[in-house]
Amino acid sequence: MEPETLELESFLPYRLYRLADAVSREFSKIYRDRHGLTRPEWRTLSGLGQRGTMTATALGEQSAMHKTKVSRAVAELERRRWLTRTPDENDRRVEHLTLTKAGLTAYQEMVPLARAFERELLARLNAEERAAIVTGVAALEAKLTVG
Repeated sequence: MEPETLELESFLPYRLYRLADAVSREFSKIYRDRHGLTRPEWRTLSGLGQRGTMTATALGEQSAMHKTKVSRAVAELERRRWLTRTPDENDRRVEHLTLTKAGLTAYQEMVPLARAFERELLARLNAEERAAIVTGVAALEAKLTVG
């Protein structure tokens, strides 16, 4: 009996990973060209821009990034003076991260570009396809308790 094989090209988890990576790479051109940001730096900037003050641990959970990637992104954004670290009053091992005025300006500049990218991406689909992908992704997220 021959061993069973897995056709990656039709395996949904593989397809979702490849699609997410392709979309992320395409969007990364915008923030890389505009601000020279890496993906982890963009995720850190956008997390803080959306939520205000966060810890590195919370950023990692929100963005699904490993703590070393978060740490490097935080260090680079701090080097650029786009974020500040404030030690927690009760636990000196914890730091609260906040965007500076310059970091917030960069974030606010990127928001309309991100929204335009999303609109252009969805415009590649017809109305029925757009509704199906939005509904399908939301259903999977709910079942897998993502985010």
